[in-house]
Amino acid sequence: MSKASNTKRISLTDLVARKGAEPIVCLTAYTTSISRLIDDHVDLILVGDSLGMVLYGMDSTLGVTVDMMIAHGKGVMRGSDKACVIVDMPFGSYEESPEMAFRNCSRVMAETRCSGVKLEGGVEMAETINFLVKRGIPVVAHVGLTPQSVHAFGGFKSQGRTEDAAERIVEDAKAVAEAGASAVVVEGVVEPLGVRITKEIDVPTIGIGASPQCDGQILVTEDLIGLFAEFKPKFVKRYAQMDEMITTAVEGYKEEVRARTFPAPEHCFGYKGDK
Repeated sequence: MSKASNTKRISLTDLVARKGAEPIVCLTAYTTSISRLIDDHVDLILVGDSLGMVLYGMDSTLGVTVDMMIAHGKGVMRGSDKACVIVDMPFGSYEESPEMAFRNCSRVMAETRCSGVKLEGGVEMAETINFLVKRGIPVVAHVGLTPQSVHAFGGFKSQGRTEDAAERIVEDAKAVAEAGASAVVVEGVVEPLGVRITKEIDVPTIGIGASPQCDGQILVTEDLIGLFAEFKPKFVKRYAQMDEMITTAVEGYKEEVRARTFPAPEHCFGYKGDK
């Protein structure tokens, strides 16, 4: 069950109106419990295909399926009633044609009741984005370092370091914005390029490893709280160290079980002397 509330859910239209104003706070969530914890504090929750790496131990996002995104999208929606919830479209679910993209995106929207979908890609995806938007599917675009293309990039490397590369990314951002994207995630670009893109497009930019001057910021929640400790990108700041807290708690549990001090009488039913 989602939280009981009379709060009106934030829409992508609301966030578009925030361009150049109050920064947009975004985090990922893949489960009901995390969604419930962050919902009051963020403007946008992304059900990212990064769940393949964070939850399933994959080495990239490429193995994530539409069914997985729908299952986790439903879970996140159960825990949220305020934030704008966007669901990532996984690799192979939208690139072939606008018609294929519409079939898969409309299924995700219908089954999760999310606020919109996110697609990776720039100039080459503009036609598809336009096709989707005209048919009532709100789209968030994603340019720069696009994880689904990580093998083409030769790994998780910052983008836009040469003049030609920077111009291509600017063209990508302009193309998807003009095609009707409501916002553009700008990932892993050099900081001046993040500033330039933010100034040159009319919709909000959501930075991740880009620039503090972007219209909003997003991080993977498990990175932020130190739960996904195996991998720490340069752009991540740890606001907690949950992996150490969990390890300490489990060690304490192990010691008490081995010593037979847990469960104690107060944790047992019908223990002699129990009133």
